[in-house]
Amino acid sequence: MKRHWGALLGLLWVQVCWVKGVNVEQSPSTLSLQEGTSSALRCNFSTTVRYVQWFLQNSGGNLISLFFVTSEMKNSGRLNATINSKELYSTLHITASQMEDSATYLCAVEAQCSHVICSLYPNYIWVCSPIPSVGRACCPHSS
Repeated sequence: MKRHWGALLGLLWVQVCWVKGVNVEQSPSTLSLQEGTSSALRCNFSTTVRYVQWFLQNSGGNLISLFFVTSEMKNSGRLNATINSKELYSTLHITASQMEDSATYLCAVEAQCSHVICSLYPNYIWVCSPIPSVGRACCPHSS
């Protein structure tokens, strides 16, 4: 009987999991810079997350991973990324911009919970949303 309940709960979890995901919003939506200037892109999310990933999408449509940020600042040349878990945002900083920085920048998040943790709270449901090339973003929501 335990096996049947486990299968049923697993099926229910999969169905609930596709209902709703973490809300993620980037700003500004477009940005124009003069060469040599600096700027920042911001990624806001609706719940605490475990990590933020920043990607660059090149002119061929390929996603290139820039940063995987969990808590500390990450640097790579003229780019750096930070995460503020309390204020629910991450920032990608570009210093001394160059023509080759022209691209689409994307952020992706994974929520701060696991299936086990979420199952401890009876008033929460587990919800996920697919993120292309990354997987799923999942989080608890009040029922």
